[in-house]
Amino acid sequence: MIDQPVEDFSLPASGGRTFSLSACRGSTVVLYFYPKDSTPGCTSEARDFRDLHPQFVAAGAIIAGVSRDGLRSHDNFTAKQELPFALISDSDEVLCNRFAVIRMKSMYGKQVRGIERSTFVIDGNGVLRREWRGVRVAGHAQEVLDFVSHL
Repeated sequence: MIDQPVEDFSLPASGGRTFSLSACRGSTVVLYFYPKDSTPGCTSEARDFRDLHPQFVAAGAIIAGVSRDGLRSHDNFTAKQELPFALISDSDEVLCNRFAVIRMKSMYGKQVRGIERSTFVIDGNGVLRREWRGVRVAGHAQEVLDFVSHL
């Protein structure tokens, strides 16, 4: 999928918005997939992207978080963490399936289907340029920013 065009999508997002890839043409898009709003790792990751948001904007990038949570959950998470970017609700797993981020994971000794923390960078022409899978939160947002800054 690297160096291949990403098919357009349009999904509901926090703040009553609709997030559409085609509306982002000309900007780099950072799509980060995370398991669940308001959980410790996901909160840390969202805060890291939030804190670096001005640098992402300066590099011409748009950040969007993606999870299967509903819009009410996204709006609460956005407000509580003061997130300046959209959180996309992918309750039907359209994007999760397109980017193949659904995995069987072990939680408290049980196998559960969930999102594997992953990030994708799509350039201003809609072409996938980089992906990170099985992301560890610490330092990840900075690593993505470093990549985006050199596109």
